Amino acid sequence: MAECCAKKDATGLVMIQTKTEPVKTRVWPPLLLVPVFVLIYLNLERGTNYLVYSILSMDRNSSLTEAVRFFIFDTPKVLMLLIAVVFVVGIIQSYFSPEKTRKALEGKPLFLGNIMASMFGIVTPFCSCSAIPLFIGFVESGIPLGVTFSYLIAAPMINEVALVLLFGLFGWKTALLYASTGLLIAISAGWVIGKLKMERFVEAWVYEIKAAELTIEERETPFSERIEAGYTAVVDIVSKVWIYIVIGIAVGAGVHGYVPENFMASLMGKSAWWSVPLAVLIGVPLYSSAAGMIPIVQALLAKGASLGTSLAFMMAVIGLSLPEMIILKKVIKLPLILIFIGIVASGIMVVGYLFNMIY
Repeated sequence: MAECCAKKDATGLVMIQTKTEPVKTRVWPPLLLVPVFVLIYLNLERGTNYLVYSILSMDRNSSLTEAVRFFIFDTPKVLMLLIAVVFVVGIIQSYFSPEKTRKALEGKPLFLGNIMASMFGIVTPFCSCSAIPLFIGFVESGIPLGVTFSYLIAAPMINEVALVLLFGLFGWKTALLYASTGLLIAISAGWVIGKLKMERFVEAWVYEIKAAELTIEERETPFSERIEAGYTAVVDIVSKVWIYIVIGIAVGAGVHGYVPENFMASLMGKSAWWSVPLAVLIGVPLYSSAAGMIPIVQALLAKGASLGTSLAFMMAVIGLSLPEMIILKKVIKLPLILIFIGIVASGIMVVGYLFNMIY
């Protein structure tokens, strides 16, 4: 399995090193549990109702009952969806690496590069720990700055977890619209940044270093190792985001059980023209994973919030998170960060208004 990590050389500069190590595979035992996994998932609602109404004997008309039922039902549902999605995507991502992505984007025309970078952002891993070496590697190898930003916008915002959870909870139309509008934001924002010629706001040391030193052992990867990559991805990602999922579902349960529909509709409904800017303004400084935001959006919609305003809030939280801005401050200067936030936030507001007009 290929393993990529960032290291410092003798001068203290960031290096990217890729190496291949043998792995121990464990293919069949967990796969035999798939039918049990599916059976449990298909009977979650029935089991939840039996637990809440029969065993706990809770009042069906109580706000507390609604909140408890939402939490008990959605927690395993979202976690099981997440495990299944991450496992499959982990296998897909075993065919990619930051270096392969970088090479694929080299030498591409500006707009085509923005499109390709945004598409790569959906299927390739990106997280805060890899932001700096990826940014350095892209810029140092001659990839235009705007193309790099298209990738950085698409990767966290249109990730596989968000898409599949949206599909599982709201249907394919919502998931497709979210993906298409997210891609549009990533492509257009990267294109605008490229046209503005903002390279002067990249820290000088980024251009002065050799960003990648590669040691790649070329060999055919057995599919059993790709399955192992799926297991590894599940352990790694779920262990990091489960707490955000539980918190998000708890918040969603509170909204679902106790927040009046009229209040939510007045705050995030279509009639209030300021609801979309307010949602984006509130979402920018917050931080949550896509999986943690989905249950909150689900509860907001159930209480009368409009789809456009809810998705704008979700996009702002995921695509413009404060931790990402802090990390990017290490490689780009404040004016470019503010321009980046402004362009992406404007695109998110356009999407919010568009959805509110259509639905």
